[in-house]
Amino acid sequence: MAAEELAKPEYRAAEPSWFQRALSWLAHRVGELFSAISGVVPGGTLGLLVLLAVVVLVIVVVRLRVGKVARTVRGSREVFEARPRAAAEYRRAAEEAFAAGDIVAAVRERFRALVRGLEERGVLDTRSGRTADEAARDAGARLPAAREELVVAANLFDAVHYGGRPATAEDYARLAALDERVRRERPGVLA
Repeated sequence: MAAEELAKPEYRAAEPSWFQRALSWLAHRVGELFSAISGVVPGGTLGLLVLLAVVVLVIVVVRLRVGKVARTVRGSREVFEARPRAAAEYRRAAEEAFAAGDIVAAVRERFRALVRGLEERGVLDTRSGRTADEAARDAGARLPAAREELVVAANLFDAVHYGGRPATAEDYARLAALDERVRRERPGVLA
């Protein structure tokens, strides 16, 4: 008789849904696992929490050192990679890339040509590890009339080479024109 009464629909509405029952079951199993592990780990529950924090920290550190995050954070943003080449070689590589339709490579190589050309002429000191922003800042100090264009060129290089931004033929044309312009001028004279 009690079973018949409890089988009525008004009583079933108070029962948890299948989803709530599944969550409750899962929470119970995780609680059992947590209790079993905390009994084995020195320090009990606190020791287990410290151990979990250390594991999470190790995962984050490993991810930063070898994962995609590392390439983004640690990406040196240096202008030059591998062996240094002459400005003429970078210009030739840029023109070949542009002719082949690889505008991203053309922009990258043309900016490198611009910086290497400034180094070859003594406008910039030759040093490894220089970033595009540093090159623009240092060259802009010696070529004040081109300062803004150099900053725009450095930002373009960073956006295309490191940020994955697509480059356009207009980007390349502006960069090539700036390269030609600064090649003809002397420090402090560019107008």
